[in-house]
Amino acid sequence: MGKNGDVPRPRLLRDRSVARQVLLLQVGSVLLLVLIGILMASYDARRDSRSRATQRAVAVAQTVADSPTVSEALASVDPTPQLQPWTERVRRDTDTDFVVVMALDRTRYTHTDPTQIGRPFVGDLGGAPEGEVFTQEYTGTLGPSVRSVVPVEDDGRVVALVSVGITVSDINRGLRRDVTIVALVGGLVLIVGVGGAVLLSRRLHRLTHGLGEQELARMYEYYSAVLHSVREGLLLLDGEGRVQLVNDEARRLLALPDDVIGTPIEELGLAPGLVAAARARTAESDDLYLAGERILVVSSAPARWEGRDVGSVVTLRDHTELRSVTGELEVVRRLTESLRSQNHESANRLHTVVSLIEMGRSEDAVAFATDELHLAQLLTDQVVDAVDDPVVAALLLGKSAEAAEHGVDLRVEGELPPDSGVPARDLVTVLGNLLDNAFDAVGPVTERRVQVTLGGGPVGDAHTVRIIVGDSGPGLPPGDTERVLDRGWTTKATPGTGRGLGLALVVQVARRHGGSVDVGRSDLGGAEFTVLLRPTGSPS
Repeated sequence: MGKNGDVPRPRLLRDRSVARQVLLLQVGSVLLLVLIGILMASYDARRDSRSRATQRAVAVAQTVADSPTVSEALASVDPTPQLQPWTERVRRDTDTDFVVVMALDRTRYTHTDPTQIGRPFVGDLGGAPEGEVFTQEYTGTLGPSVRSVVPVEDDGRVVALVSVGITVSDINRGLRRDVTIVALVGGLVLIVGVGGAVLLSRRLHRLTHGLGEQELARMYEYYSAVLHSVREGLLLLDGEGRVQLVNDEARRLLALPDDVIGTPIEELGLAPGLVAAARARTAESDDLYLAGERILVVSSAPARWEGRDVGSVVTLRDHTELRSVTGELEVVRRLTESLRSQNHESANRLHTVVSLIEMGRSEDAVAFATDELHLAQLLTDQVVDAVDDPVVAALLLGKSAEAAEHGVDLRVEGELPPDSGVPARDLVTVLGNLLDNAFDAVGPVTERRVQVTLGGGPVGDAHTVRIIVGDSGPGLPPGDTERVLDRGWTTKATPGTGRGLGLALVVQVARRHGGSVDVGRSDLGGAEFTVLLRPTGSPS
């Protein structure tokens, strides 16, 4: 017994490919069925030939017994001269081997062999002398034969007997003809069956790539183990874009149903960009996409086998938390650079004041310091009045310093609703990323202006936060205006920089708060992004 009680397979089959095993089994099955069919057909033909011979012998014997010629001849002293030539003609015409007319005491009046006339009939008579029809297979003077014995009656009395027989050798000659036909048909069936088995085996060989059962079982076990244990999402599509394989992680990341196998990827409700990446015929690596509330790093490549394109392979990694933290760290990094720059600028101004005092120009030093303090205080008051949250206020002050350093005129208008319920972390993500994008957009232009408008929702909705960021840059191309916020649009982030994911994070925050992100044209001439945030529980 094998493992788990399995009966060990014969080595003849175990060491061959699955296609060869199927071929051998099918050829053996067809051969066995054909042989059984020939044997059964031969047996049936033999039985039928015996039955037909017996019926023919009875029919001929009854016809002879009822013939007036026999009655007239039996009334004479010597019936042989009249019956012998007549029974021979009957024998030849009916293709039988002997026709014997005999007396009740078995004395033959006729016989195929004239030397047997006058001698007693050899064999059983059964109930024929009593008026019954008797048949049997018996070995007589002509050898084994199937014979019948019937009575010849005259006015209800049995006056003689007629026996007609067909030799077994004659029956076997007809049987051999029938069996030959059966064998020819069986051979044709065998050829067709073996041909079909060969074609099926060749197709199975292509499908299984010539692998044996142990190799296929081992591959399936490894495939199943790897598929369920790998930490990356794995999605395999065929050439027509239907899902053929998906692991547990891919189901989780894409929220796929259980019966996804065989479904076209376009019907799964996935992001258009993600669908386009999966159906791409060129390799793509580490592109960022939004899928619901998740940020996914997606890699795709065409799958080929022996030079044929068989579909595509898509791998997925969840970078939601990592990218969120990376975005916040980027905001903090840029804020730190702004503060460092501001510190350097403050040191320059302090040196200027000190130098003016040393030069004896105290009044100029006081005027210069007062102007700088007045501008800084105005900016601080403007930001503090607009934002109650110290974290968001610090962000805007840092961005103001960064804008001044890069020659950007940053204006902040309006104010955030008090106690809006939106976490400072999300506000920092939205404002930081939108301002970074705005600063990048106005870099190539001469007049660099960025305007931030803060406000609430419609009248009666005190919890909705509205953030509008516009710039004087060149704006978005017409094609990207509709595509930039499309669910799943790739950000094409530069590896290692943490940049390029700003809009994806903004859209994610807006969706998490039941809000929206709209793209339009700013009064300053460039792009304008309007973000609505509705905290959980606020009216929509």
